[in-house]
Amino acid sequence: MSKQAIRGQVSTPFGRLTTGIMFGYTCMMVGLLTPAMMLLTFKMMEIDPNGYTSSYGLIAGVGAIFALAGNPLGGAISDRTNIGFRRRKTWIFLGPLLGAAALLFIGFATEIWQVLVGWCVAQLFFNFGMAAYTALIPDQVKVEKQGTISGLLGLALPLGVAIGTVLMMSIGTASTHTKWILISAIGVIGPIISLFIIRDGKIEIPHVERSGDKTSLVEKISKVYPSPRKFPEFSWAIASKFLIMMGYFSTLYMTVMLVNRLGFSEQQATNSIGTINLVGLAATSLTSIVGGLLADKFKKQKPFLYGSTVIIIVGLLMLTFTTNFSIILIASIIMGLGLGCFTAVDLALVSRILPNKEDAAKDFGLMNVANALPQSIVPALAPLLLAIGSWPFFFLFLTGCTVLGMLSLKPLPEVGQSKEEVVPLPIEVPRQLS
Repeated sequence: MSKQAIRGQVSTPFGRLTTGIMFGYTCMMVGLLTPAMMLLTFKMMEIDPNGYTSSYGLIAGVGAIFALAGNPLGGAISDRTNIGFRRRKTWIFLGPLLGAAALLFIGFATEIWQVLVGWCVAQLFFNFGMAAYTALIPDQVKVEKQGTISGLLGLALPLGVAIGTVLMMSIGTASTHTKWILISAIGVIGPIISLFIIRDGKIEIPHVERSGDKTSLVEKISKVYPSPRKFPEFSWAIASKFLIMMGYFSTLYMTVMLVNRLGFSEQQATNSIGTINLVGLAATSLTSIVGGLLADKFKKQKPFLYGSTVIIIVGLLMLTFTTNFSIILIASIIMGLGLGCFTAVDLALVSRILPNKEDAAKDFGLMNVANALPQSIVPALAPLLLAIGSWPFFFLFLTGCTVLGMLSLKPLPEVGQSKEEVVPLPIEVPRQLS
């Protein structure tokens, strides 16, 4: 087994680091989530007008596999990138650059397979960038400030969506090509600018091998995914976040719902989604900042996680039984309030329970899968759920996922609680053969 110790890590002043991460990450979210919530749906309506719900679900589902691989793979590569351009900066640059190129390809695509290939590449490399950005928190931020920066970073997702939708509203009559070019440019230019703000050291990770030490298969696997028996809190955190985000990201199918359930035109849907995202952003901004600050002040995280999850469930239940746009708007505000607090406090909790500092980006990448994967799984599952029980069943199913996610919060350790008190996952680890 090899022992690792990091040397050469530098720190960026807190305000400067926060500015750099927020600016670059938000622009990257504009590039990734504007297509996910709007442009990709309209692209499939253009290419496949009669079967867009199914073809969109197919593309989202296959893209989910690449999102699944992109965060932990990108994080692991980032952890081990030791070049003059620096390990985090390298992938903050390359990830969005390749992701934006893929978006540009989609914008000019004329076949379903072309959109599929482009979306898979975009998902993969934007997730590389996400892993590098989030790893800067355990790299450079003190534990007592991680809740604050996590709360601010929690704004990046809704802010990116809001900026993207406002842009689409303002250029509603522009050509499809123009929209995709603009979103692609924002997705890469923002991260490039952030490189001039963030500091990153050329680290050294010396490896010292012990002679005669044999590594079992289980230990090798644990280098990719931390052992659920040794680090159960990490797996419980992934499970809870994944299930809760499954509920929240029902909003990613909102464009399709407005067209399919309420009969909106493309322009009506674009304007309505813009309104929903703007009011949702205001709600998310409020609870994201306040939630992170209060969690740091009271040194408690789980009460905020429970409360925010209940709020999301209330919003989902409202969406289940309505076809009234005003109620949909109110439900979106409620869900935004829940998301802001949950994202801020959950990110701070994850920063606290990461198994190994040396593998911060890789482990954060695994955790980010729980956030990224539902963004693709929900649209992929939607056609099946709608076929089974129409829109009420779609939202009730995702509400059930959120309830299960709330129950999965119970085993997580509170601030100051010993990890030994965490309930281990019911997974049998095979013994090493002699």
